[in-house]
Amino acid sequence: MPIEPVDLLFQGNEHVIGVYVVETPEGPALFDCGPATCFERLREAVDLQEIRHLLLSHIHLDHAGAAGTLVRQHPGLRVHVSPIGAPHLAGPERLERSARRLWGDAFDEIWGPLEPVPAENVEPVGESAVGLDVFPTPGHAAHHVSYLAGDGTLHAGDALGVRIQPGRYVFPAAPPPDVDLEAWERTFREIERRRPARLALTHFGVAEDTEEHLARMREELARAAERVRSGMSREEFMAATRADVLASDEGDVGYYERAGPVWQTYVGLKRYLQKRAEVATA
Repeated sequence: MPIEPVDLLFQGNEHVIGVYVVETPEGPALFDCGPATCFERLREAVDLQEIRHLLLSHIHLDHAGAAGTLVRQHPGLRVHVSPIGAPHLAGPERLERSARRLWGDAFDEIWGPLEPVPAENVEPVGESAVGLDVFPTPGHAAHHVSYLAGDGTLHAGDALGVRIQPGRYVFPAAPPPDVDLEAWERTFREIERRRPARLALTHFGVAEDTEEHLARMREELARAAERVRSGMSREEFMAATRADVLASDEGDVGYYERAGPVWQTYVGLKRYLQKRAEVATA
């Protein structure tokens, strides 16, 4: 059966955040879980009593915010996450402070409560988890990992950007604080080496044209970085990105804004480039 995303209807919108039920040798698993504000929708759409494992790409709130809530209601759940991200699930205070600085007063309405995951439920991943290959895919976040299933499906999280299916445009969402363009290029090469058959994207849907998608992701990330490097203002960057979406005939720019806020990518890339410049002149 072809894999399809479970649409979490984030803030009442279709095609923004999707999670995936994955059949594994150790029972059904859920890839990413979305934020706490989508938990009721998740519970309606997925038989959570059947889920034995939660596979997290990374700990950003649109992917993992509901993990603590999920474990509180299903205490037998095993939560698989990067070793770098694991401590922040058990003790999410630093993660929450960082997110509140970014989102301000809108935090609670958008993301809801951030509950800790008991340490005994957390499984730091190695090279495999529940029969899937696991490998680091930094760039979007230092702690990002992806999962490759036996049928060739790569559960990519945010490693390969935002692409609202069936559209072709790929937006390279790059929020602060730890964007890394060099690491992202290594991620692209690692994915190319593994030659996945399809890409299961959290934002949003399954892409079968893996090589074309990766090429567009590379191109758009380079374009975004060059715009910031050249001195574009935040407003100019946002306008240029919106024009890219419209030029690609993808329809509603709002889908991309909701899935990967453009202003955050400007901030994330600018922070990265400033840090690189400081190192170069030190």
